[in-house]
Amino acid sequence: MRSVVKTGKTVDEAIDEALKELNVVRDDVTVEILEAPSKGFLGLIGCKDAKVKVTLINDPVEIAQNFLEKMFKKMNINARLNIKKRNSNLYINIENVNKSDSGILIGKRGKTLDSIQYLVSLVVNKDRNKYIRVLLDTQNYRKKREQTLIKLAKKMASKAKRLNRPIKLDPMNPYERRIIHSALQEDSFVETYSEGEEPYRRVVIRAR
Repeated sequence: MRSVVKTGKTVDEAIDEALKELNVVRDDVTVEILEAPSKGFLGLIGCKDAKVKVTLINDPVEIAQNFLEKMFKKMNINARLNIKKRNSNLYINIENVNKSDSGILIGKRGKTLDSIQYLVSLVVNKDRNKYIRVLLDTQNYRKKREQTLIKLAKKMASKAKRLNRPIKLDPMNPYERRIIHSALQEDSFVETYSEGEEPYRRVVIRAR
């Protein structure tokens, strides 16, 4: 478990500095007060700052790492995990994985990757007050998929305008539907909306 020792004019100030360095929230740590602040003689001589030791006990990076390593071991997949936490986002990139295993992890249209991402999110956010968004990727799949969806959106928009009838796309998850909507929001000749219930909810593109 990671620990840091920080000082501050008050205990709270010292704790805040430690939380910033660890990039976590108060619920994720335990605090040991090493030295209480002292104003000294007449509030001037012998002033002493507070000193605290803050220990990380609920590390989302460590939780995600352990969960995925156990999963990959059961799947007989060799891979390296690059996990970084930025604010309330947890970025996980699966690296050093062969093409065959990469295909297994991604699945058809990224469905397996989405499922793994969902499971990691459940584990990481268990008993946590402040939600952490998990974003899982491998082989730059998310970016490639985004580019594919943008091309699809523009192609189907052209078809909708040419035929002057609504075009219904295949069911997509919320993330992919947002990409379609965003790709066509500047096109004044078409409009997009979603219909249906999850997991069969889809985007419809129609001419204005």
